[in-house]
Amino acid sequence: MTSTDYLDRLARLVAGTRCADLRESTVAAAKAVTLDTLGAILAGSRLPQNAKLAALAAARSGTKSAALIGHAERAEPMFAALANTTAGVSLEMDEGNRWGGGHPAIHVLPAALAVAEELAAAGPQFLEALVAGYEVVTRIGGATRLRPNVHAHGTWGTLGAAAAVARLERLDAAAVRAAVNLAGSMSPANTWTPCFEGATIRDVYAGRAGLQGILAVHLLGCGFTAVRDAPGDVYGTILADEFDPSAAVEGLPLDGLPDTFRIERNYFKFHACCLYNHPALDAVGALVREHRLTPDAVARVAVTSIPFVERMADPEPPAMLAAKFSVPYAVAAAIVLGRTDVTAFVDDARTDARVRDLARRVDVRGDASMALRASDRPTARVAVTLRDGRTLERETRVIHGDAANPPAREELIEKFACLATDVIGKERVADVVALVDRLDRVADVRELTALVAG
Repeated sequence: MTSTDYLDRLARLVAGTRCADLRESTVAAAKAVTLDTLGAILAGSRLPQNAKLAALAAARSGTKSAALIGHAERAEPMFAALANTTAGVSLEMDEGNRWGGGHPAIHVLPAALAVAEELAAAGPQFLEALVAGYEVVTRIGGATRLRPNVHAHGTWGTLGAAAAVARLERLDAAAVRAAVNLAGSMSPANTWTPCFEGATIRDVYAGRAGLQGILAVHLLGCGFTAVRDAPGDVYGTILADEFDPSAAVEGLPLDGLPDTFRIERNYFKFHACCLYNHPALDAVGALVREHRLTPDAVARVAVTSIPFVERMADPEPPAMLAAKFSVPYAVAAAIVLGRTDVTAFVDDARTDARVRDLARRVDVRGDASMALRASDRPTARVAVTLRDGRTLERETRVIHGDAANPPAREELIEKFACLATDVIGKERVADVVALVDRLDRVADVRELTALVAG
């Protein structure tokens, strides 16, 4: 397959995605992803650096047509996408997709929502843009095997944001392809180092993707030209060890829409930390509940999971973000504090002497036979050795929250309420839930953004 073939097919998919043609399950998935992503943004908006970034975005904007979620101010759409996306990744509560793309929605939704506001687009237009952009992210991401120290945040998410904006602007397939290529040539080179050191510049990786996705469509309008195959150029020669164009269109019809969109195969987070912690945390949580474990009863913990966890073995993470990328810390917090929500990773919890002590007794090992895309074998194995000499063991296959092990709708609503109530209040939380539920019938997406403003 030539590079042109796969890009043309993706561009036709984007240009041809219409909400009226989507299956009910696809629309329902897009609504659930919208609610979940808004919750992550609202909660993250209260971090001091994110509040200041939102204020900067407002101050530097001329036209202020887009909401800064969680704040009373408004901003130019590119700056709004930057601020809202950055807030949405900062607490590690945003959804993701284990089949490719990392965290598609947080890269696509803020850009799509900001431009939808500016255009006074209807709810169905926003939903189809989200679904199309999400599909591009996961397909390009799934076709790419990044180099070991390249962090996916901000890479192919830029392409998905551009695709979503192009759909909102009703560009034809040729223009969609050009916008995606322009965005691809702006893919940044990001490393995992900030995650382990706790440097919050990492959150801006994704924020920049939203800004540049919108910018790509503007650049197209200005007359800038793109290379023929930006993903192949950037991922195939710089950021990745392998880029397979045929994988980007696997299962995609030559014409028409796929039977199942990738947004229906996502996962929702119920631990406020890196996904690579989740298989172990699901197992630990099950042991704690089943055996009513207390911290004093635990002598040591052994965690075996996917190979990457060996890079997440620091028992004394130096900052909140680093704690979210530490298996020993997350496991210790789950046992000592009895929770893995946002509050389990703040500095007061991170410096708790009981958590720090147990974290030093958590051993972490990688197993090359384990992979998150596997549903038929373990993704984590946890052995808790008690002081009385007994050892309790539990395995995780598919994490709770994944489409293959889905949460109840009530769980997603409860999660949104927990993240959003302190920002917008209990009554408005209920209003957002109700509006998102009918988003495919909303005449103006600004009804939604008015509810999530601070």
